[in-house]
Amino acid sequence: MFSRMFPSRTLALYTARMFLMRTFAFLAGLALILMTLDLLGESARILAVPGNGEAELWKYVSIRMPQIIALFLPFSVLLATLLTFMTLNQNSEITIFKAAGISAHQILAPLMVAGLGIAALNFAFNERVLVRANAEYDRWKANEYRPLAPETRHNREVWVRAGDDLWHAASATGQGTATLLKDVTVYNREADQLVEIIRAEEATPNDRGWTLNMVRRFDVQTGRLQTLPQQTIISPATPQQFTTQGVNADHLPMWELVPAIAALKEAGKPTDQLVAKLNHKISGPLSAVLMPLLGAVAAFGLARSGKLFIRAVAGLALGFAFFVADNFAMAMADFGTYPPWAAAWAPFMLFLLVGESVLIRTEE
Repeated sequence: MFSRMFPSRTLALYTARMFLMRTFAFLAGLALILMTLDLLGESARILAVPGNGEAELWKYVSIRMPQIIALFLPFSVLLATLLTFMTLNQNSEITIFKAAGISAHQILAPLMVAGLGIAALNFAFNERVLVRANAEYDRWKANEYRPLAPETRHNREVWVRAGDDLWHAASATGQGTATLLKDVTVYNREADQLVEIIRAEEATPNDRGWTLNMVRRFDVQTGRLQTLPQQTIISPATPQQFTTQGVNADHLPMWELVPAIAALKEAGKPTDQLVAKLNHKISGPLSAVLMPLLGAVAAFGLARSGKLFIRAVAGLALGFAFFVADNFAMAMADFGTYPPWAAAWAPFMLFLLVGESVLIRTEE
């Protein structure tokens, strides 16, 4: 089977090396130019903060560059594919390959294997470097490039809906039965009408609901305020609803995102958007394998026929159409319109079939 995929080891290494060199050359050029333009646009805001200087500019570059690399790597693969195939076609090397009995799929195979290697590197880069850069960049920009305080995952205020009631806690610590809520407010509602407001300094879970300490109860209808040392209330609110914080899939690697999604699902919170992004962590890098197939339209056909440029434009259009479809599907998943699996994988499978159909109809 290996010999059928790569009938010539020399030709396979030749085309794969050409493809990889062009890919990383395009990536380096795009990343350098776009990073320079982005830094010029943000440097005034960074330096406007008292105390910020050259070190903060380099910090911005260090956390912004991984985002630019991850964003433009698929485009670099597409451009490298088109340039590689156009060069092979113009030099009549494609004609020589086919005259030697090498089929179109065998010509594509080394590039797709090289694309698989790029996809593996892209996945590792995203999960080890990009997620950290995303988290730090979003926090720093939200703080308007001022120095950041150490981040903690506790002591954050949280809102929870339990049936018709609304709960607010200034902080939530612990897990399960050891959960402790501070500065709790319960808005007791019936038929969408506010009936009672209960405030407590602390709240802990029990078998039937929650035990509130140092309670103040305000009856909306009568205007009566009552103070109690302790009160037990029956509520469907669970500790997991308070202790599972909001999850940003762009800030967590896959091995942390999977248990976070499980915790949210156990707490009854929606997870479809996170499941879509979890799957896209795999399908996104795999676009590097798809690009040689979509750009193959530029490889075949006679260069002297004058249609090489049109073929290259067609391959470029197919590649960009895939990126548009992929972003559209993920946007629809955010709105809850697409199922998460379909949003992550449908564009990849669709354009895989489109690229294969074009290749078979034109060459095989």
